[in-house]
Amino acid sequence: MDTARLRVAFAEALAFVLPVECAGCSAADVSLCRTCLLQLHAAPSQQVIDGLTVRSALVYDGAVARVIRALKEDGRTSLARPLGSALRGAAASWDLDGVIVVPVPTSAAALRRRGYRVAELLARRAGWYPQRCVRATRRTADQRALGIGGRAANVAGSMRARGVAGARILIVDDVVTTGATLRETARALRAAGAEVVGAVTVAATPRRISRGRERRGPVR
Repeated sequence: MDTARLRVAFAEALAFVLPVECAGCSAADVSLCRTCLLQLHAAPSQQVIDGLTVRSALVYDGAVARVIRALKEDGRTSLARPLGSALRGAAASWDLDGVIVVPVPTSAAALRRRGYRVAELLARRAGWYPQRCVRATRRTADQRALGIGGRAANVAGSMRARGVAGARILIVDDVVTTGATLRETARALRAAGAEVVGAVTVAATPRRISRGRERRGPVR
């Protein structure tokens, strides 16, 4: 077992022996209360970003946003299970037979900080077998501090894919905001000869959701 997996296993084990509070509402003595868990049931929406179909399970707001942040920033990896279930629900209408699941690559800085790859962990908890076919070829700035144009420029040309010629690919990420990272991941895969069938995320920001629904409508 590699170091990242050991850290995830250790963090999940600690959740059973240390005092916890609900990641969504801070209720005592429960990792995720029933009310917040119900808010993680997939209600998929769809948008198209430069020809890439993106399906998202949830809206990144309220309890959903707090749960995702707890997974990403607080090391609460046990939350990947219900979030992974939502992720799988967002992809339910796709035929994934023969499709390779590829997570958006994690930066070296984020991996050092967290000890695990968020998108890859979510994909595994969704029941898939993600493949690391895309890697970053240069350092990029933290996307959180950038606007729409800055995010696109920050990641443009920053990734490379290999070993995917002729493959059908589904891209996985945690949250879609402007779509810049998904767009760059798709570009790298296509440049390497892959067919990108689409992308799926746990959540989309409210602004991105509203724009997607205006253009395409929700997934039925």
